[in-house]
Amino acid sequence: MKKYLEQKILEALTSLSYTDTIPTLERPKLEQHGDVTTNVAMVLARKAGKNPRAIAEEIVNALRFDPGTVTNVEIAGPGFINFRFSGLFFTRGIGDILKQSETFGRTAEGRKKKTQVEFVSANPTGPLSVGHGRQAAIGDTIATLLEWTGHEVTREYYYNNAGRQMRKLAESTYARYRQLFDPLAPFPEDGYQGEYIRVIAEELKRSQGDRLLSMPDEEALEVCKGASEAALFEAIRKVLARMNVRFDVFFNEDSLYTSGALDDVVSELRTKGLAYDKDGAVWFKATALGLEQDRVMIKSTGEPTYRLPDIAYHREKFRRGFELVVDVFGADHIATIPDVLAGIQALGYDKTRVKVVIHQFVTLLRDGQQVKMSKRQANFVTLEELIDEVGPDAVRFFFIMRSISSHLEFDLNLAKEQSEKNPMYYLQYAHARIASILRFAESEGVLTAQEQNRFATADVSLLKEESEVALAKLLMEFPDIVLSSCMSFEPHRLPGYLGDVATAFHKFYHDHRVVVPERDLSLARLALCRAAQIVLANGLKILGISAPERM
Repeated sequence: MKKYLEQKILEALTSLSYTDTIPTLERPKLEQHGDVTTNVAMVLARKAGKNPRAIAEEIVNALRFDPGTVTNVEIAGPGFINFRFSGLFFTRGIGDILKQSETFGRTAEGRKKKTQVEFVSANPTGPLSVGHGRQAAIGDTIATLLEWTGHEVTREYYYNNAGRQMRKLAESTYARYRQLFDPLAPFPEDGYQGEYIRVIAEELKRSQGDRLLSMPDEEALEVCKGASEAALFEAIRKVLARMNVRFDVFFNEDSLYTSGALDDVVSELRTKGLAYDKDGAVWFKATALGLEQDRVMIKSTGEPTYRLPDIAYHREKFRRGFELVVDVFGADHIATIPDVLAGIQALGYDKTRVKVVIHQFVTLLRDGQQVKMSKRQANFVTLEELIDEVGPDAVRFFFIMRSISSHLEFDLNLAKEQSEKNPMYYLQYAHARIASILRFAESEGVLTAQEQNRFATADVSLLKEESEVALAKLLMEFPDIVLSSCMSFEPHRLPGYLGDVATAFHKFYHDHRVVVPERDLSLARLALCRAAQIVLANGLKILGISAPERM
């Protein structure tokens, strides 16, 4: 719908010698303002110093539409142009949906741009939290949206297996291991307290016996580090797989140290006059790139701050040929982003090729009260526990359905409820109901069992009732919704739209029998049902959620 209108507006602008403006098209907030609106006349007026309504009139007079498409064009307010399409335009689109089927909604806007999406990237020092779960759902959905819009996407997990936190993990595991032989053995004050540390220590005792007790401490710590890292990494992979989240690449932070990448970055910044020594530390001259203060890259102890490996990692991303880099971070990373972007710029890369997506935190609610403590862990509810309680579909949907810029209250009771109050259940039920309608039509002999060409004779021009046209109109918006959700990096737009589709379908189903004595009308309505099912299935697929045939 928008693509058709954009093409026609561009043709009109070209005929008027306005050749440097791409029209922005949106769905009006109020239905009385039409199906699509554009502010292109006001944009042109600012450039040309002319009256926007006068330019709008020029555009309207130059527009040429195909018969049976646009029924009304009007100029509103300071220069908006509102368009209303014919019902036939929408119902004819059903054929496109049926023909494209599983590919309906895909576009080529990304032009096969090589794109990397980094998300989750949790330290392998404990189980994933529900916050990590929200990031997993957001990152994976953004990656899928990018794929549906023609990008070549690599999903990547930055595996933080270097630095102080890994030392603390090893010390915690070693302490619990020693306590299995001597309950009074000391435990580090800042050690990891979770029950998972005890489990790893017990496995070490089974596999190693008391061998570690006779080793030098550093050697024993290295064994504990390897065992802990391997166990936690496998646990992380398994819980993400339960959420239908899989990565193409796990990038080890440790490789940046062993490959000399950190030294290379410091050397290059020194060459550019953007790194210097002060008080025994190595500083990044961030003020030369617009930041208020210079930043420490290497402490006086010789330990890098987070900035240095993060800058080196992003350099590796560009060296691997990624044209677009998407970083999905929690709100606790906000303060670190300017430093890393400045570092990228300092190394000569275009920082605008990095899109940083920030999401807010999660609160779990049960019976209206906040859930703070885990049943199995020391101080937080794990993602695995959440999946166990409500299931992977509900976890993904509830994490995605709200704006990522908003704090999310995850209602456990609602997520488990099997009624139309549960927005995920509502969508899945609409899909299953359509499957039931199609099975009934087959049993009545109205439809053949074969999917191919089963709607070839359907005359969709018979669909003239208000709820029929309203549903068809909404279905035709699906490619635009996928594209806008992707380009804005706002995946919550998609579940909101799918909810509208489910509501429109249920209204149509309430207003009209699908299988009626008039076979032609039955086929037309069944074609509409199948088109709605395709849109729901494709949308749920993008969200990583199942589309059941029966419920």
